[in-house]
Amino acid sequence: MKRFLYVHFRTIFSIGLAFSIMILAPLSAAEELPADIKWLTNDADSLYASPQAQKGGVFRQSILSFPLTLRVVGPDSNSSFRSAILDNQLSLIGIHPNTRNITPELADHWAFDSDKKTMYFKINPLARWSDGQPVTSGDFAYTLKFMRSKHIIAPWYNDYYSKEIDRVIIYDDRTLAVVAAKAQPDLHLRIGISPTPRHFYGTLDKDFVKKYNWKITPNTGPYQISKFKKGKSIQFKRKKDWWAKDLRYFQHRFNVDKVVFNVVRDFNILWEYFKKGKEDVFPLTIPKYWHDKSRTPVFEDGYVDKIWFYNDTPQSATGLWLNQDRDIFKDMNVRYAFAHAMNVEKVIAKVLRNDYFRLEHGFMGYGLYSNTDIRARRFDLALVEDYMKNAGWSRGADGIWAKNGQRFSVKVTYSHDEHTPRLVVLKEEAKKAGVELQLQKLDPAAAYKKVIEKKHDVSWMGWSTSLRPQFWEHVHSVNAHKPQTNNITNTDDPEMDRLVDAFRNSLEEGERIRLAKLIEAKIHEIGAFVPTFRVPYVRHGYWRWWKLPKLPGTKLSVDLFDPFSSGIGGLFWFDKKVYEKTKQAMKKHRKLKQVIIVDETYKQ
Repeated sequence: MKRFLYVHFRTIFSIGLAFSIMILAPLSAAEELPADIKWLTNDADSLYASPQAQKGGVFRQSILSFPLTLRVVGPDSNSSFRSAILDNQLSLIGIHPNTRNITPELADHWAFDSDKKTMYFKINPLARWSDGQPVTSGDFAYTLKFMRSKHIIAPWYNDYYSKEIDRVIIYDDRTLAVVAAKAQPDLHLRIGISPTPRHFYGTLDKDFVKKYNWKITPNTGPYQISKFKKGKSIQFKRKKDWWAKDLRYFQHRFNVDKVVFNVVRDFNILWEYFKKGKEDVFPLTIPKYWHDKSRTPVFEDGYVDKIWFYNDTPQSATGLWLNQDRDIFKDMNVRYAFAHAMNVEKVIAKVLRNDYFRLEHGFMGYGLYSNTDIRARRFDLALVEDYMKNAGWSRGADGIWAKNGQRFSVKVTYSHDEHTPRLVVLKEEAKKAGVELQLQKLDPAAAYKKVIEKKHDVSWMGWSTSLRPQFWEHVHSVNAHKPQTNNITNTDDPEMDRLVDAFRNSLEEGERIRLAKLIEAKIHEIGAFVPTFRVPYVRHGYWRWWKLPKLPGTKLSVDLFDPFSSGIGGLFWFDKKVYEKTKQAMKKHRKLKQVIIVDETYKQ
């Protein structure tokens, strides 16, 4: 659900950790590049797409609800569909998903200044917006102005783009520098910002939100929205003359001609559509689909293939998020009791077939930045009783804890039918501990809106990830007690603020690692997040005419059939001959060889 910085700080391999910006106008001719600048590029890292890939075909996916806007900033923009739009906007530079080295995107060369806070970039002369306009240095300067504007009604972006980058220096239309506010240990992860089409937006005003709600913004990536029907579908079309199609790391990728997202509001209906061939790929991560439901003719007759692919990625912060602005969760004892009333291990064993692993805290998988000493609170009836009695609660006649006429009864907001069995087990076990869970399933858009407006008791959800832990938006008090921010626990703790501010301001990587571990320990101490599961792999069912490379994905692949993202997307393709062969076999009821792939190349 979570989506980070405008354009490129939104996926695990992306660079655009953009900073808040104090923008300068284009500088005069007196501004010159340093004489000793050493331009770098990367044309040597391994390729991970297949030369056998073919162009063509229509790839059909589904979304559970239609987005509330096509804007990527401002009110109601932070939905899950936002990534499909953002993934078609390139940054200055990218990250190779296997080596983690810098790769070219809009910039074909880059350089580092000795001050460790300035990077220089040369924009590829081929770079174009989808409307044919060239991408220039001015589009990056405009990004800063755009993100700081009060008219976009996006305080998170306003703040972030007002503190972390000092300026953008324009040398000419193709050459620029981005200067961070301070030296950075991971400078290239911080300032690979994306452009904003100044020729499209022009001067912003108070009507921005309404004016651009449903406008299709020019982009720089391989696909662009070609049409949409509100409430029903959105179609992206491949740019056959895309300016970057022959660049080294984009060759043999982004192969399908069209990507269509149809709204299917029920996961069970989506499963039926997939079996009928109306949907091309279906996630089989949920154990009952991989083990049981896939025992159907389309799988057993060999028309649909299965793949289990292990990756090596930071883990999503998935679990139960407690709203501390609710009276019941203001007491730390009650929050601890709630955590110990959640029998996550039983859910893993009974519902998830032990395919999933316990998530110990919200920042696992970040290497040295992860605190390996933290262990999630386990189901423990005795500890629940101790904490509740310490908080002055007692068991009511119905067995539920009560105090001053209030019962320990909370609503758990979630959005997927397939998660209901997990929550039912938690509910049954929690009742033994004297905690009543009221399960509240909402449409994904409605669930998102309720949570982002901070109107929930408990939210059952997970966040997407980045290459480094992100703390400020989740736990700093500046984002508490207000809607449209990612601090959905309303954490407001002075010591936490001090640690997070120190982390943001740190100039030394070792210190940042130390602070990250302290912040993670502090999050655990506050107890407003109950971690549940981690899943270090992806599993798919897919009609056999869709093909993947010999090594199906990368270390950072979280979706082997991601059609767009510049770092890992667009590796699959449509095989017309296999399609025709399969259709003939289906017509004649002839079985084909069943294919099940388990790839452990990157298993940890």
